[in-house]
Amino acid sequence: MASKPNLSSTSPAQLGYTMPAEWERHAATWLGWPHEKTDWPGKMPVIPWVYGEMIRKIAAGETVRLCVNSKTDEKQARQVIQSAGASLNQVEFLPFPTNRGWMRDSGPIYVRRGRKGQKAIVHWHFNAWARYDNWQKDRRIPDLAAAQQRRPLFQAQLDGRDIILEGGGIDVNGRGTLLTTEECYLDPKNQVRNPGLSKQDFERALRDFLGVTNVLWLGHGIVGDDTHGHVDDLCRFVNPTTVVLIQEKNSKDINYRVLRENRERL
Repeated sequence: MASKPNLSSTSPAQLGYTMPAEWERHAATWLGWPHEKTDWPGKMPVIPWVYGEMIRKIAAGETVRLCVNSKTDEKQARQVIQSAGASLNQVEFLPFPTNRGWMRDSGPIYVRRGRKGQKAIVHWHFNAWARYDNWQKDRRIPDLAAAQQRRPLFQAQLDGRDIILEGGGIDVNGRGTLLTTEECYLDPKNQVRNPGLSKQDFERALRDFLGVTNVLWLGHGIVGDDTHGHVDDLCRFVNPTTVVLIQEKNSKDINYRVLRENRERL
């Protein structure tokens, strides 16, 4: 299953689409059933039960859209979810194979026209954080989602070039402002998402495809972060005018200076 690429030169922003904040009302939460053992070395036997508990909590209030790699995985997922006490009626099983299944980063990013208007999906192209070789299945998830839900699909491109971005690398307040980090999207040497792309061009892509008007650049993320600077474990909007920012009080800690700089930037 695949949807047709959006070939229009008109951007989502030009059509009035914007990305809503994460806390706004939404239809479902996307998850990928865990299967890549290297993501949890030595812990894989318990991880499905962690997901079962997560789904129990989420499904109490909304639908869970769960990507599964196979009928075998779906069978296991159903057994675990049921054993966890969650309602299977609240879980939509999607036969969308993944490489790693981190839906926050590779899943569909929705934009909306008007407060209660039409929804569309932006396909920001995924390359496994410019770190791993297996990402081809993950990259197809936005296409599969748009086809399954029959929603407009916009390919995030500038001058014919696919733009790489992960959901965990950005955060928005739903009123036009976006948070991200230079380490994640502007580093020219390590885990380079978009080689040769300038800061100005990346901001243009954010404006065109997410409808934002203001980009706040932090510096670095947590030292040793596998994603190389994702903002989602560093600084988040909790309402349109408030952020929560982590800090380190120990001046000898390796993260002290970078976190202090981020506060100064804000």
